[in-house]
Amino acid sequence: MLRNKTKYALKALQVLAKEYGQGPVLISEIARRERISPKFLELILLELKNQGVVQSKKGKGGGYFLARAPQTVSVGQIVRMMEGPLAPLPCVSKTSYMRCAECRDERTCGIRIVMKDVRDATARILDSTTLADVLQRVASVVQGKEGLSYAI
Repeated sequence: MLRNKTKYALKALQVLAKEYGQGPVLISEIARRERISPKFLELILLELKNQGVVQSKKGKGGGYFLARAPQTVSVGQIVRMMEGPLAPLPCVSKTSYMRCAECRDERTCGIRIVMKDVRDATARILDSTTLADVLQRVASVVQGKEGLSYAI
């Protein structure tokens, strides 16, 4: 389950993706549009800035903007930045692997086999979905062309 911090990061990035190429957006504007506490949003944007996802401009006409084009920023990158590894168990993590202490044989562990499938499916979806894709899907829903899909 995503923490609010990650959800708000994704919401803020959607706003910045929508405004990409049109100049910086004030924290107060993002907070108002997405109903996020400005103080909390400031911390989130600072973290995203430190990770190189967004940049900021100070002074008049300042605010935050995406450091890269929306089609080059994947949802998976953002989720990993904010949450850490996608794996539901450490024994199936690609980046933070740790063997389960009680496991006798990882190769035949049914839980590990299923959780690896979960990790792989999650990574496939999140890593192949960019901020631009999210905006396009929202536009399709607004235009009545697409409903929510829960298929994996």
